[in-house]
Amino acid sequence: MPTQPDTTRPDAPADLDPGKLRRFVDEVWEAAILPTLFEYIEIPNKSPAFDADWATAGHMDRAVALIAQWCRDHAVAHQTLEVVRLPGRTPVLFIEIAGDIDDTVLLYGHLDKQPEMTGWRDGLGPWKPVLEGDRLYGRGGADDGYAAFASLTAIAALQRQGRPHARCVILIEACEESGSPDLPAYIDHLASRIGQPSLIVCLDSGCGNYDQLWSTTSLRGLVTGTLRVEVLEEGVHSGDASGIVPSSFRILRQLLDRIDASETGLVADPAFRAEIPEARRSQAKVAATALGEDVHAKFPFKDGTQPALQEGAELVLNRTWRPSLSITGAAGLPPLEAAGNVLRPMTALKLSLRLPPSVDAIAAGHRLRELLETDPPHAARVSFDLDEPGGGWDAPPLSPWLETAIDRASRAQFDRPAVYMGEGGSIPFMGMLGERFPAA
Repeated sequence: MPTQPDTTRPDAPADLDPGKLRRFVDEVWEAAILPTLFEYIEIPNKSPAFDADWATAGHMDRAVALIAQWCRDHAVAHQTLEVVRLPGRTPVLFIEIAGDIDDTVLLYGHLDKQPEMTGWRDGLGPWKPVLEGDRLYGRGGADDGYAAFASLTAIAALQRQGRPHARCVILIEACEESGSPDLPAYIDHLASRIGQPSLIVCLDSGCGNYDQLWSTTSLRGLVTGTLRVEVLEEGVHSGDASGIVPSSFRILRQLLDRIDASETGLVADPAFRAEIPEARRSQAKVAATALGEDVHAKFPFKDGTQPALQEGAELVLNRTWRPSLSITGAAGLPPLEAAGNVLRPMTALKLSLRLPPSVDAIAAGHRLRELLETDPPHAARVSFDLDEPGGGWDAPPLSPWLETAIDRASRAQFDRPAVYMGEGGSIPFMGMLGERFPAA
């Protein structure tokens, strides 16, 4: 993407009729996309990390076939489509649309799904599509089954109004929820056919509300691992041993204090922190103003539980640019109904440390292990089994033409300005695409 304005680009041309555009998209959505999304939601094509037998089960192939057929049935001018399969890897849907402009735009999405999980209310379920008002419930519809349909329909809308467009490549992968392990191989395999895009549109992120156009500016990195503290060969009676044998849980509390402050959650070690760019601070203030109390009110707080802070912009930055530690699992603790008066030999915790987008996740992982394993209290046996770290991503500055086009589009469709905000989660493929296509 050029860093200076490019006057040859059609940045939101005045003769693109927003009303016709919306009517066309609404018509295609209701008549063609929504019924197919219903079929797609019913397919339990869980990502390979959650279904080791995905290849033989056939659900992924069913989902690929469904979306590929829709794209053939609703083909735009100058379109070619191929389902690409590399041995031992999940398939990729590759669509190429010749353009009128000497440029390439890459549009990305994925079609694999997260597992069922729990918490569905009555009447809803992961593989049961339910439309309530304008909201469609079911696994995968929003993450990320719509991507192929949205990409192709956007191009069709341009062609319908006779607008020139760049050469477009649509790439839909099938293992994003597993960390995109197959994507680099496909990017290499398809390199000559993808070319060098000047713009990459990734349809796989969040938005703050449905009242304006949102763009994701950054993603946090992630370091996870299992922290284990062992103090005994076997459990002993707590009345006999407590006060002599140090509690493995208490030692864990001391070790966790090396990472974050229990009173505030502040992660202070410089290896896990980064300077927040001024542009991101400014965007956080705009996002917080747009969201109001929804910055924190969208979460299902129990009773009167309060957010970590009250100031909206600081909460946005906490979620997107500051490190944060979560405990996501535990071992060595019996269920309450089986908890006797035993001083347990071991306690283990699963740690999840979110990192600022610009922090080196590999170096942070090494530092985390060093902090936890060095000089353990009471010389207890402490080990930290580090998982593979995931790096973050910070978007390059927007070209002026693109920033103008995005804002015009938001105002034309919603009558409100566009908003930019980072996401607190990690999407590994973004860093990989950023490295592979540095000019985009």
